[in-house]
Amino acid sequence: MTTLSHLMSLNGRRALITGGAGHIAMTMAETLAELGADLILVDREAGPLNILAARLGEAWGVAVSPLVCDLEDQAARESVIGQVKAEGAGLDILVNNAAFVGTSGLEGWGVPFEEQSLETWRRAMEVNLTAAFHLSQRLCPLLRARGHGSIINIGSIYGELGPDWSLYEGTAMANPAAYAASKGGLFQYTRWLATTLAPDVRVNAISPGGVARDQPECFVEKYVARTPMRRMAVEDDFRGTAAYLASDASAYVTGQVLRVDGGWGIW
Repeated sequence: MTTLSHLMSLNGRRALITGGAGHIAMTMAETLAELGADLILVDREAGPLNILAARLGEAWGVAVSPLVCDLEDQAARESVIGQVKAEGAGLDILVNNAAFVGTSGLEGWGVPFEEQSLETWRRAMEVNLTAAFHLSQRLCPLLRARGHGSIINIGSIYGELGPDWSLYEGTAMANPAAYAASKGGLFQYTRWLATTLAPDVRVNAISPGGVARDQPECFVEKYVARTPMRRMAVEDDFRGTAAYLASDASAYVTGQVLRVDGGWGIW
């Protein structure tokens, strides 16, 4: 009998997580490290990345390599890909988590539709979709070679569903078209890539609902009221999903978009 602990073990495997110092990424990194995986964490700023790498290595006794990279920059992505290949340590898991989310102060982003700019549209597409394509394409030979390849793309419920604009009334929060379109494209890319890389590499996606991050109280109240689980997500809600999709517990699962949204998308 194959035990659940055997299926979930990532001992001897190696995972690359983009946006590695972000909220959900940190939780996923902690989870995969706990299961025994060595890690490559990719993000734009060295400081938080180095702190996280040191903490995870000490806590779980795994090798953690921090790599600084602006995923909006094609040459920078090429550099990371070259480093991973040159190390010769292989790769089993790729988590395309990094996302261009902008800020309310970014020109052409958190503004009415008619004012959203082509520049920010292109920037969002480059980070949220093109970078995932680029890394998956160039690293898939490594993923194929190890026999347990798994790609996990991190999307959003707004890549599947339209926004309820009533939630945003009275706030400075935004929901730009480029974010939704890029995340929707990521989900279709997941399905396309799953059939293309099968049976050597599995490709799945996670569709997170809203995560509690000190949003305005009026937004939270309305969001929670229309969520069956009656709360926003917290980072720990993604641990089980990450462990499942990264490990052999999901060995017969590919091409799926798994919603972790408290039931938001069922009505």
